[in-house]
Amino acid sequence: MRLLLYNLRYCAGTGRRFHLPLPWSGYLKRSEENLDQIVAFIRSLRPDIVGLVEVDAGSFRSGRRNQAEVIADALGHYHIYECKYDELSLARMIPVMNKQVNAFLTRDTIVNERFHYFDRGLKRLTIELELDNLVVFLVHLSIGFRVRHRQLSDLFDLVRSVRKPLIVAGDFNLLTGERELRLFQAATGLRNAAVSPYLSYPSRLPRRCLDFILHSREIQVLGFDVPRVLHSDHLPLVCDFRAAGAGV
Repeated sequence: MRLLLYNLRYCAGTGRRFHLPLPWSGYLKRSEENLDQIVAFIRSLRPDIVGLVEVDAGSFRSGRRNQAEVIADALGHYHIYECKYDELSLARMIPVMNKQVNAFLTRDTIVNERFHYFDRGLKRLTIELELDNLVVFLVHLSIGFRVRHRQLSDLFDLVRSVRKPLIVAGDFNLLTGERELRLFQAATGLRNAAVSPYLSYPSRLPRRCLDFILHSREIQVLGFDVPRVLHSDHLPLVCDFRAAGAGV
């Protein structure tokens, strides 16, 4: 199977144009052209599972189109998505922000889906996707160090209850480096899918590793790649794997 993890930055693009006429103004620009490029890129990879972070579910900048649905339709995949902010968050009341979601797309039938919210942080969502022989969590952790480690503790509670082969993927926002994950990995037994060091942010000149794919011991990693594409400020991660009791 092939898993693609990609922080899309709401298909807002990157580069100098993103910050014109004002810094960060790209978040309010129309995204249709960049979405078309992302759709073509993702389709070329032929992924079985796609974890998407920072997706626009239908604000004015996406032309009222749900980007997760557009990509899923292009792939012929099932899809699920949910707002990054919990129901009591003020962000749910702010236009554009209330359309900011994370999403899963999958070729296989979805057995179950769950949306978990951490107790701390602005971005609190963890999506749990259950397939026949696999469970995948999609996360987008806090930028704040203390909140991020509280979220990792909560994520540990979710992970330890899983009885199937397991993958945890997402934007972990490890601004101080991969060493932050050592205790979490030791407690969960999860392994990094990448055997060699890599950098994923920012995409034009990567200096940090923010995005990770972790897996349980029942999963055999067959390949791992970080394509150098500039559709977002993050680079995508591509992992080919075999889960115990399943084909490639």
